[in-house]
Amino acid sequence: MRGKRTVRNVHQRIVEAPAETVGALLDRLSAPDDPLFPTPVWPAMVLDRPLSVGADGGHGPVRYHVAAYEPGRSVRFDTDDDLGVGFHRLDVEPLGPDRCRISHVLDVTMPLRAFVLFKLLIEPVHDTMVEEIFDNAERAALGSLPHPPVRRSRRAMLAHRMRWVRPTAVPVPEGAHLLREAFERPDFTDAWRLPLAPGMPRDPRAWRHVLPFAERGAQGPELMLGEDAFHLDFRGSLVVDDESVTLATAVRLHNTYGRAYFAVVRRIHPYAVRRMLRRAHRRIALATPPAGERNGKIRTVL
Repeated sequence: MRGKRTVRNVHQRIVEAPAETVGALLDRLSAPDDPLFPTPVWPAMVLDRPLSVGADGGHGPVRYHVAAYEPGRSVRFDTDDDLGVGFHRLDVEPLGPDRCRISHVLDVTMPLRAFVLFKLLIEPVHDTMVEEIFDNAERAALGSLPHPPVRRSRRAMLAHRMRWVRPTAVPVPEGAHLLREAFERPDFTDAWRLPLAPGMPRDPRAWRHVLPFAERGAQGPELMLGEDAFHLDFRGSLVVDDESVTLATAVRLHNTYGRAYFAVVRRIHPYAVRRMLRRAHRRIALATPPAGERNGKIRTVL
């Protein structure tokens, strides 16, 4: 394919709050208590330093650097990669003592292939994320959202499901003390890990529905689930820290039937536990209170 296309995508919203209040929220973009970026449903904005000119980073696969920044008023992120050359810009404009306009402009020139991908898959996600940023601005500035939240389109949620992070194989974590003590010599162990985004719960009990088994104990960051049967015993351990959630499993076989049964189950076990962990991870992210609700009252704006 040859040729290029320019995308100019503009979103605006009137907020019934002073520009100084909304601008102070803008200044916290990428901070640990960022009240605007719609995490954990969408990837967090991560920069290599506090928001300032020259800071590099992005969200998910989108990479950029801060090219211009006027505290409390405007920030521009420039991008130059395979997806295109251009900028994202967020502005807060006063409209009176207790009213302002928040706007987002995307202006990027793309190769034709990237343009088609943007229109089919990326734009619905982009539009949803920007409107959720605006929702968070209103939640944080006003204390509540004065209208229903933005409705996520089917295409946006399809992309969300397709691109949701997938578990990676890891060793059984050191923190899985209950699992290590459950069986002296397990016949099988494995572990799968997913990163935790801002706002996702760090309490292992919030993750107990990953597996449909009874609780077998809890200790610190670990919750153990399991079931015993005549042919095998199974234990699943959820270990949650500040960065990740890990699902580790252990199996003890009792007899010939158990060995024959698990020889078959072992082939589908990794797929099954990865699917259960990923599904629970996404469900919890979607149910987490939005950033404007979680972080909007951390700093009082006078």
